[in-house]
Amino acid sequence: MGQKGVQRPLQKLFSWVRKQSNKVKTFLGVFTVLTILVTLKLLIHEHNHFFVLAEFAHFVGILVLIYKLTTHKTCSGLSLKTQQLTATFLFARLFCSLQIEGDIHTLLDLVTLVATFWLIFMMKYKLKSSYVADLDNMKKYIVIVPSLVIAFFIHPRTNNLILSILWAFAVYIEGVSVLPQLHLMQNVKIIEPFTAHYVFALGVSRFFSCAHWIIKVYDTSGSYLSLSGGGFFWIPMIILAEIVQTFVLADFCYYYVKSVMQGQMMVRLPAQVLEL
Repeated sequence: MGQKGVQRPLQKLFSWVRKQSNKVKTFLGVFTVLTILVTLKLLIHEHNHFFVLAEFAHFVGILVLIYKLTTHKTCSGLSLKTQQLTATFLFARLFCSLQIEGDIHTLLDLVTLVATFWLIFMMKYKLKSSYVADLDNMKKYIVIVPSLVIAFFIHPRTNNLILSILWAFAVYIEGVSVLPQLHLMQNVKIIEPFTAHYVFALGVSRFFSCAHWIIKVYDTSGSYLSLSGGGFFWIPMIILAEIVQTFVLADFCYYYVKSVMQGQMMVRLPAQVLEL
């Protein structure tokens, strides 16, 4: 009774939002995001904690997939290409971190990378029969080549050019690594719970990371955009990459929250959502 009592107002809220014009929906979306950002700024005073939360949210999403693969013995609905791209940017970032200075981020990246390698192994070999390659048909070079080209021209200015380009490449690949997974979900339309939890965790991760940059720029009155080593392009490009992935995941997160609030196990996507 209590759960139904909570669901009814939420269903009415989502129904009301769905009936509004695009302008009203945009206003409500912007207002919600700003409210969350202000709340985070008031609660979290150390900017580094945003990255820790982002990396932790990503790791939690990986744990959800590990649970799915070990208990249900299937990788249906998962994109192998997204996991391969994830391993790519984690390996590149971890390599750079070890060359510069190891910290909590290095440890989180290492643990997440090992878990991602395990997922790739399971999908390619142990559970290969449940992997539907025909649906996971987005070409990886579509995201790898542009990321590499942009990294070559726009990267942090350091004494080691190779590390600078590699770090920038990791940032750009991370920003688009989820695209094959979203493309696969657009093909199937109905998303099973564990995959939905994983993608939502990615959305939370990207939001925390994006929030860090937005709040950092706000706290420095915009001067952070051109601070040390970045010139006028590096940091703005990071923020753009974060915003792009956060925006791409926003639609899915909306339907995920809607499904959870309505007590539905499966997330159903309209035809127009996540088209790439």
